[in-house]
Amino acid sequence: MLKGKSAVVTGSTSGIGLAIARALAKEGANVMLNGFGDAAEIEAARKGIEDEFGVRALYRHADLSDGQAAHDLVAAAEADLGAVDILVNNAGIQHTAPIQDFPVEKWDAIIAVNLSSCFHTMRAAIPGMQTRNWGRIINTASVHGLVASKDKAAYVAAKHGLVGMTKVVALENAQHHITCNAICPGWTRTPLIQAQIDARAEKFGGDEDAGIRDLLSEKQPSQRFVMPENLAAMCVFLCSEAADGITGVSLPMDGGWTAQ
Repeated sequence: MLKGKSAVVTGSTSGIGLAIARALAKEGANVMLNGFGDAAEIEAARKGIEDEFGVRALYRHADLSDGQAAHDLVAAAEADLGAVDILVNNAGIQHTAPIQDFPVEKWDAIIAVNLSSCFHTMRAAIPGMQTRNWGRIINTASVHGLVASKDKAAYVAAKHGLVGMTKVVALENAQHHITCNAICPGWTRTPLIQAQIDARAEKFGGDEDAGIRDLLSEKQPSQRFVMPENLAAMCVFLCSEAADGITGVSLPMDGGWTAQ
């Protein structure tokens, strides 16, 4: 379905981002991976995509807290892959604390990675999409782009901002066959929430399963994690011609969290 297209997926060396990159590659898209992690594991993931799906898969280490680095990631993908037809802004970081105790440097870092980097990558990718009169932008905005939780001032602010920016970009590009949507996952089992699982587990003598049940029971009625593969399948759908009329939408994938 996406043969001949090229995608940039930020935060794609593990978890949700890697699942999205693999799903796009399975449909024929070339992909630019980005993120942190063990170099050997990243290379194995990159090569695995090429070998399994017969597409080009590249990797670029870019510190997305630096706006120029975010811009240069897109520029490198355009140079090496010929275009950026699909942009998935998935990279994210987290820190939890009451606002009066929230470290200023953590606030600055979360806003930079979770919100500002998306501005820089979209700003870099959209001119080429407009020239080609086709593009798909998907922002991983989180359920916290729709509702709030305690101790997450920076994360909630960034994700609400990303939902708003998604709508602006959708309106500005509605006549260019460029869609811009946000997916809003609830609890998804990724390294990003492991610290919160560990904190809950401490209440039960280190029992991780009990910590997970406690975490999910608080807000996610399904009592199940959303799987990265579910989010990846939604991204593939949003890149399809069937989704050509869907733009400016924030799609909860949260096991019923925001239905309450």
